[in-house]
Amino acid sequence: MSSADNLFLPPMHMVQQKFSVPPAVDVTAELEREWNKIKNRTNIAGRARVAVGVGSRGIANLVPLVRAVVSYLKSAGAEPFIIPAMGSHGGATAEGQIRVLSHLGITEEAVDAPVLATMDVQPLDEVDGIPLFLDRLAFEADGIVLINRVKLHTDFSGPTESGIIKMMAIGLGNQVGADHYHRLAVVRDMYEIFNRVGMALIEQTNFLFGLGLVENQNHQTSIVKIASADMLPKAEEELLTKAREYFPRLPLDEIDLLIIDEIGKDISGNGMDPNVTGRVSSPFVQKPPGPNVTRIFVRGMTEASEGNAIGIGDADFTTRRLAEKIDPHKTAMNCVTACGPESGRIPLSYNTDWEAIAAALMTIRPYTLEDLKIVHIKNTLELEIMMVSQSCLADLEARPLVSIDREKIQLEFDSHDNLISKLG
Repeated sequence: MSSADNLFLPPMHMVQQKFSVPPAVDVTAELEREWNKIKNRTNIAGRARVAVGVGSRGIANLVPLVRAVVSYLKSAGAEPFIIPAMGSHGGATAEGQIRVLSHLGITEEAVDAPVLATMDVQPLDEVDGIPLFLDRLAFEADGIVLINRVKLHTDFSGPTESGIIKMMAIGLGNQVGADHYHRLAVVRDMYEIFNRVGMALIEQTNFLFGLGLVENQNHQTSIVKIASADMLPKAEEELLTKAREYFPRLPLDEIDLLIIDEIGKDISGNGMDPNVTGRVSSPFVQKPPGPNVTRIFVRGMTEASEGNAIGIGDADFTTRRLAEKIDPHKTAMNCVTACGPESGRIPLSYNTDWEAIAAALMTIRPYTLEDLKIVHIKNTLELEIMMVSQSCLADLEARPLVSIDREKIQLEFDSHDNLISKLG
C-alpha cells in the first residue's frame, strides 16, 4: 500500500478555534509607562554595570523590548550588557548560548549593548538546605534585570510557574544550578524549589526589576509589566492568571492519532507542550489532566532548536529526517540537566510520513474510518487552525467557539510519500 491509495485514511475537515483574544498592545508605549512608574525606585548608580538576562524562548517583540530596556538603563546612567539566562540550553556552552540569542535577533548591533556569556557560577548562601548558584557575570554586575514571558510550566503548577522567578533560579543558575535543582526535584516539590531559590537569589543580589510579558492566543504581546523585587511575587501571580486564561488547548478530549508538524525549543521548553498534548515521559513531573492521546507522530523540528530535540521522547513515531537533524550533545545536555532522559529517546522512525502514519494506526484500538479520531496541528503553540477527521465533528459541534469547514478533504502526500501540510 502506498500514498497513491489513500483509502485507509478518513476524510478530514479544517477547524478554527475562535479564541476570545485580548488586544495586542503598543509595547513601546506600555514599556515607557511601566518604566516611568519604577525608574525612581531602581537606585541605579552612575556608570553601574547592569546585566540584562534574556532567555532562549521565542517572544513577540523581543528585540525592540530588549533594546528599549537597554536605552532606559542608559538614560539612568547605567552601562547595560546582555547575558543569556537559559540554564543548560545552547549545549551548555557560552558560545552556544550566544548563538541562541543571535537566532532570536539579540546581538550587540540590534540592541545597542554587548552580549556576554559564561557558564561559570558563583555559589551563594543556602535556603532551606538548597545551595544557591548565580551566573558569574550577573554576580559581578552592579544590578540585574530579567526579561521573560510569563506562561504555564510544562512540568509543574503553582502560583508562579515559568517567568521571572523561575528564570532567576534556573536561567541564571546556568548548567550547574539547573542540573542541581532538577535533580533535587526528584525528591522535593519542583514549584517549592524553583520559587524559594528564585526569591532567595532576588533577595541576596542587586536585582533591579523584572520585565514580565504575557502573550495572547495569536502570540502578540498583550501585557507588559515591570516589577521590582518587592512587587514581583504578586505581579507574577497576576500575570500567570492571565496567561492561563489565554492558553490555547486542543478542543478534543479523546484523540487516536495526533500529527504534529514540528517541535522545537522556540515552541516550548519541552519541544511540544505537555499542557497541550497531555503527554509526559518523565516519572518525576506532573501529568496534565488531558487530553487522552493514544499515539503522537512528530514530523519535523524547527531550525531555531539547533538540533535540540528535547520532547521527542514524548512522541511514539517520527521521521528519519528529523532523527538525522538531532544534535546528540545538545539534546542530551538539556535532557540530563532536566533529569528527564526519557524526553530525548528517539521513537520509532520511518523514511516517510506515510509509513509512520500507517504504523501508528496499527498500534491503536480496533477502529473504522467512521470513528477514527485524527488531529493534525502545526505545533503546540499554534492551535487556532487544525485539521480533524470526520468522527471528531460530533464532539466539536458542542463547542460554541469552534468553527468547522464542512468540506471534506483528504490528507495529501507528495511524490516522496511525505505529508503536504495545509497548516502553513
